[in-house]
Amino acid sequence: MERLIIRGGNKLRGMVMISGAKNAALPILAGSILAGDEVVITSVPDLDDVKSMLELLQALGAKVKRSGSKVVINPAKVEKDEAPYNLIRKMRASFLVAGPLLAKLNSVRIPLPGGCAIGSRPVDLHLKGFLAMGATITQESGVIQMDALGGLRGARIYLDVPSVGATENLLMAASLAMGETVIENAAREPEVVDLANFLNNMGAKIRGAGTSVIKIDGVSGLSGISYPVIPDRIEAGTYMIACAVAGGDITLQNVVPEHLTAVIAKLTEVGVTIEDLGGGLRVLSDKRPYCTDVTTTPYPGFPTDLQPQMMTLLSIASGTSVITETIFEGRFMHVAELNRMGADLRIENRSVIIEGVRRLSGAHVRMPDLRAGAALVLAGIAANGETEIQDIYHLDRGYEAMDRKLAGLGADIARVYDEAQQEPIAQVL
Repeated sequence: MERLIIRGGNKLRGMVMISGAKNAALPILAGSILAGDEVVITSVPDLDDVKSMLELLQALGAKVKRSGSKVVINPAKVEKDEAPYNLIRKMRASFLVAGPLLAKLNSVRIPLPGGCAIGSRPVDLHLKGFLAMGATITQESGVIQMDALGGLRGARIYLDVPSVGATENLLMAASLAMGETVIENAAREPEVVDLANFLNNMGAKIRGAGTSVIKIDGVSGLSGISYPVIPDRIEAGTYMIACAVAGGDITLQNVVPEHLTAVIAKLTEVGVTIEDLGGGLRVLSDKRPYCTDVTTTPYPGFPTDLQPQMMTLLSIASGTSVITETIFEGRFMHVAELNRMGADLRIENRSVIIEGVRRLSGAHVRMPDLRAGAALVLAGIAANGETEIQDIYHLDRGYEAMDRKLAGLGADIARVYDEAQQEPIAQVL
């Protein structure tokens, strides 16, 4: 069993390098299935979710080689249209192989995906889009069978909500469909733009990525390329908030400030100083943060993936703050754990009322999911005393070496492996 031990109170100082974006790397890795020959993807973060996606690609027949942050994929032998349940269940992003497989093989058999339990995230928008493109779909015992005999056809698709996953899946499927596909109310996230740029570099014809209307003219095939993944705006935002929580002066390298506009605005509002260094950001925090209200919305609004971390910050702000979650109804599982550390948080429907306290206290807590886990780490580095965090496997799904990066900034944080807890327990007769 691995756990984190954090002794709070140290200010953060120094430089931190931001890794490639998890939420861009996963769809790009899935999209490599569409290529006719070798694809080289660089700036790929070393995360458990990425490892799961690479295992899935190998199970489908792709040849995969990894060296550091570079991944080489040859999808020429992807001939299996059935994705194994033991890999799909690990994370929701695994469902992103459905569109590429359906476009390439005209059929796919895939279980419903797993991932963090942060609310209902159905794949119905994906399926409605595939239906509009001519696929037939049946579902039995949690497994979806999709067939497109004769190939997918271009269609006009309206998304009821601007789902990132649905936009990406349909974008990939439409790249090899016959005719034009128009996706309306499409997600505008930078990760969607990165996927579109990746596909266009391979020979796809995609226009409008980054806007609410994306148009795709299907092509007969795509070629392998070398492509770098964009920096992770969620990781960058997490370290920016970490500095605001603990205090200090840090510099983030390998960031795109334009991807963080909403985060920068809110941090500035609570009294944090942020300087654009051109390819980097300097974050300075030397006083208790002010209170503010935050509402999560699709990009370019404040990201739901930074809501838990922002709650940690506002829990020690002066005054009363309100955070409203509009994306995932189950994304408040960190509230009980933060209250264990002395926060004063109260859930009211889809909002949390936050009465700021001067200081949190160390406690034994558990990570309920990935981003909630990051929020607890941030609470630990600012709290009085020692914090022990269990179930840290969540953190390794989405943050590359977070404990080592924070230690490099001066935080007193260590990963502990308890061998004694691995020994079998004697059976009582």
